[in-house]
Formats: sequence, structure tokens, C-alpha cells
Amino acid sequence: MKRTPLLAAAALAAAGALALSGCAGGSGSGGGDNGDKQYTVGISQIVEHPALDAAREGFKKALSDAGLKVEYDEQNAQGDQKNAATIASKFASDKVDLVLAIATPTAQAAAQAIQDIPVLFTAVTDPVAAELVDSNEKPGGNVTGTNDLNPVEDQIKLIKEVLPNAKSVGVVYSSGEVNSEVQVKLAEKAAKAEGLELKKATVANSSEIGQAVESLKGVDALYIPTDNNVTAGIETLVQFAEANKTPLFGAEGNQVASGAIATYGINYTDLGYQTGQMAVKILKDGKKPADMPVESSKKLEAYVNLGAAQRMGVTLPEDLVSKAKDAGNVTE
Repeated sequence: MKRTPLLAAAALAAAGALALSGCAGGSGSGGGDNGDKQYTVGISQIVEHPALDAAREGFKKALSDAGLKVEYDEQNAQGDQKNAATIASKFASDKVDLVLAIATPTAQAAAQAIQDIPVLFTAVTDPVAAELVDSNEKPGGNVTGTNDLNPVEDQIKLIKEVLPNAKSVGVVYSSGEVNSEVQVKLAEKAAKAEGLELKKATVANSSEIGQAVESLKGVDALYIPTDNNVTAGIETLVQFAEANKTPLFGAEGNQVASGAIATYGINYTDLGYQTGQMAVKILKDGKKPADMPVESSKKLEAYVNLGAAQRMGVTLPEDLVSKAKDAGNVTE
């Protein structure tokens, strides 16, 4: 049948409407910037503590600085892996444009539940060991992000630098966190090289920290990895360290601000911002996580807490204090 001009125009209009509706649905990662599009980003965080909070805010700032309009669905698993799985499933069914998973347990939950939405992780120590990516260079799926592997060897050396007569160091960590197990293995190797005996105590959650650290009584120093449960309950470790004059060393700056005496570590706000820049490439430029290598922090900084050191009976080396002062990382 021959089409009249009116019918032809109507057909074109209908086709255009269908094309527009197709672009409006699903993930925003497929075809670059959509002008004034508002994106929905789901954020899953394993537990609330300063380092992870800082990473989250750094991520959001990067998207804001890029001019993206974003509605966030922010969820906290409260340290429970089952909650993390539920949150991930919700994001999958809601078909958000992108998911940010903060810390290893939430990243694992997101990777298992979400296959067709870009997932970025941050504050993950070893993405390969956590089975999040095929390799750091070629992630190979819908998941990539930034790792926070801290300089464990340098941190253990710092203990010996501050306490040259130390013979033992105790570490409290979560037995169920892959990121912590990776760090403890590195710490064991570094401690052996420094002539230190590493004594370990594991916890399943923050409520067990008090009992765990009591089992380490008598060590010359304590060391905390970037462990989510332990960092969330750091007050218990600080109280023990001050009461027993046992210097407590951290693995990241927020632990030092919370009462550890010193560390060399990354800036989690910067790490989150770096992750946010990756999100911009996905949402705005249409990049695929499979082709985006896992990134690491671009700089390390010295952190000291002079008040905590005094309360634990330690005088910190002046060159360490000077480095921290230059970076603005001194807590009084």
C-alpha cells in the first residue's frame, strides 16, 4: 500500500520515539555522554569508618567536578556479608547505571550478583586474590577499580625504626577478610626480615577485638592492617595500647588520626577521587570496565599522632614528624 505523506511522517515520529525510549533505559555506560542525563549510582559500603567514608566522598566529588548529574543510592552493610549480598541484588534489580563497592566484601558481593552493570571497587587490597578480576592489567569483565594495598614492608620497617629494640609485634585482623589475610602474609615476611616475631590474633567481628588483643599482651608493638572490622573498633585497641604502653602502628592515615601513633599510607579521599575519575570515563565516555586496568594510589604520605605517641610512651623520629608536617598529617 502506498503511504501518504501524513502516514510517512507519523511512522518517522513513532520510530524516533522508540529510538529515544531505547536510549533512556538500562545502563548509562553504553554510548558516551547523554548531555543532561541524570545517572543513578548505587554505593555499597561494608562498614562505616573514616577511611571508607573518605573514599566514598572522594568518589562523589570526582563525579561532581566532572559535571555529572547523579542520584546516589547509598547503602551500608554494617559489617554483614549477607547484607552486602542483599544490597548488591537490589542494585541489580534496580538497574542502576553504575555500582561503587567500597571494600573487599562488598566488592565480592557485587561481582557475584551483578553481571550487566559496571561495577567499580575501591579500598580493595588484592582484587585478583579476591577473584574480582582476571588480572589487574586486564580485568576481563564488568568489574574494575582501585586497590589500596598499603606499603606493608615500609610500615613494618617503621616499627623497627621507632622501636629499635623491639622483638615482637602483634597483629589483630579478621579471619574472613581476604584483604587482611594478604596483608598479614606480607607482614610476616617483612617482620622476619626485620628480626621481629609476628604474633597473630583473629576476630570475626568488632566485638571480639578486646579479647583478641588481650591474647597479645606482652608484645613490644601492635600493628593494624587495613581491616574493616578492626578499624571500625579501633577505640578498643587504642585503649589497650595506652593502658599497657604498647605502641600501636596503623596502616592508613585515619587509623593514626583515631589513635595509632604513625604510619606510611595512602590518602583515601584521593583514592576515592581516582575511582570517581574512572566512573566518569565509564558513564560519560562509554569506557568498558573490562578494558580499564585496576589502578593504585599515586602517592604515599607519612602520618603521625603526637598525642597518642606520648600516651604510649614513645618519642617519634624527627624526620618522620617533619614529613608528616609537610603533608599536613600531624594529629596532636
